[in-house]
Amino acid sequence: MSEQTPEENLPTTPDAPASKPVFATKKGMWSRGSGDTSGYGGLKRELVMPGRSEGPFGEPFDQLHGRVLEVIPALAGARVLFDRGELTIYVPREQLLETVRTFRDDPFLRFEACMSVSGVHYPQETGEELHVVYHLLSYTHNRRVRLEVTCPDEDPTSTRSAPSTRWPTGTSGRRGTCSASSSRATRP
Repeated sequence: MSEQTPEENLPTTPDAPASKPVFATKKGMWSRGSGDTSGYGGLKRELVMPGRSEGPFGEPFDQLHGRVLEVIPALAGARVLFDRGELTIYVPREQLLETVRTFRDDPFLRFEACMSVSGVHYPQETGEELHVVYHLLSYTHNRRVRLEVTCPDEDPTSTRSAPSTRWPTGTSGRRGTCSASSSRATRP
């Protein structure tokens, strides 16, 4: 066995961005104030927001992202995150309703169902404290995508007709489904 320091034994990530904004630092393995007898009391880790991903993402995500940019040109400069095999597209809140309708109505996309809506409060992100994530599912193409929208604490509305509770009505007159409602939770 070689004599290596723990820092030398860490995997390298050459494609990772140089630095991400750190919003908190955690110490120890467990919660604050607990009597840590595990020996992990010396751990220190920085909590960072996820960065931005650049393609290629692999199929079918490259085709999906390409089609989204083709039918919604307003998302051309939008932040995209591909992490753990899931694609998240950040949508400006004024574009949310149009984006959701396009994701539902476009024959290539066909995201028929909003499976859940989750909300998180990031108090350190001034002007974008509230994040709402719409988890969409295409039964037709058997794929998922997430749309994330942000808004400030002072104006916590993302759209007039929330797609989570009043999914835009299609040609059949039936509404889509959404199994969860938005909640406001504080990130650890």
